[in-house]
Amino acid sequence: MSEEFLSQLKAGARWMWSLGDYTRVARMLEPGAIELASAIGISPRLRVLDVAAGNGNFALEAARRGADVVASDMTQRMVELGRLRSEAEGRAIVWTIADAESLPFPDASFDMVASVFGAQFAPRPELVALELFRVARPDGLVAMAAYGEGFLSRYAGLLTQLSRPAPVSLPSPFAWGDAEEARRRLTPHATSVELHERVLTMRFGSVADCLEFWAETNPPTIALKTMAPAEVYEQLMTKARGLVEESNASAGGGVTLTNRYLLMLARPRRSPSALRS
Repeated sequence: MSEEFLSQLKAGARWMWSLGDYTRVARMLEPGAIELASAIGISPRLRVLDVAAGNGNFALEAARRGADVVASDMTQRMVELGRLRSEAEGRAIVWTIADAESLPFPDASFDMVASVFGAQFAPRPELVALELFRVARPDGLVAMAAYGEGFLSRYAGLLTQLSRPAPVSLPSPFAWGDAEEARRRLTPHATSVELHERVLTMRFGSVADCLEFWAETNPPTIALKTMAPAEVYEQLMTKARGLVEESNASAGGGVTLTNRYLLMLARPRRSPSALRS
């Protein structure tokens, strides 16, 4: 992957993740952040880093439990939303712009380093794993929640089908939600890796409500609408309607969609300096 392509890719990602009403998405994803915070046992005065934090679901939950929290995201818009949200709640969270593949923090800076449905979208998962462990203290914890198979992965597949092919093959972000692949990525850096499968449930009043939600809040959907011909976007909406109807798990009225996700808890294996050797 050339430096020029990588730079263009990241610039595009910053633009894309600034689109749409993310606050509505965050409300739907918040249970995953609470689940991870509960699983790792956050206690007062621990120093915690939230990587690819979005508008702060996990960062706020950690702060509510008394942790000293730093939240980072590569997108300025997310940092602004997160800062406003934490200030409104009266939480002293430090917000900063940061790339999950190159975190601007010294080695062994945090007791806990976590990412909830965020760092999995970085294009180089090996670098993500390296950085998460590098900034964690040797006696600390690295934790992630990442989407696996389900409605979201299938919807992402539709977007991929209708988008212009990338000049370089990139790993699927949903591979982080596969237990075997997650263990492969984490084990070189960890003395122990604990994995737990969970299910994210998304509910809507109707198929039309669901499609409207994705059209107004999902950054990749909005990016496709902005960049592709109108007929391509119409094709996406037609295919999306079929996928929603096929995936609907609601026995009565309304729409219930599910997606598996993986909770990962890993203890660092080596000192941060040894990770780079």
